[in-house]
Amino acid sequence: MNINISDKWVSIEFAADYLDVSQDTIRNWIKKESGIPAHKIGKQWKFKFSELDEWVKSGKSAYTEGETK
Repeated sequence: MNINISDKWVSIEFAADYLDVSQDTIRNWIKKESGIPAHKIGKQWKFKFSELDEWVKSGKSAYTEGETK
């Protein structure tokens, strides 16, 4: 079975490593509703690399709630 790595669900740990930020930063982005593409599955937050890539490319990752360009 071939699974595209960008379509695989990953944990906060892997998302943080992928974006080169701390897990606390990821959690803060979720709390601040920064638009990070996070999905709650059970009690855990999950991410897809393809969605994280799109979020970063969109420029939304550069701003937190309340900030402007």
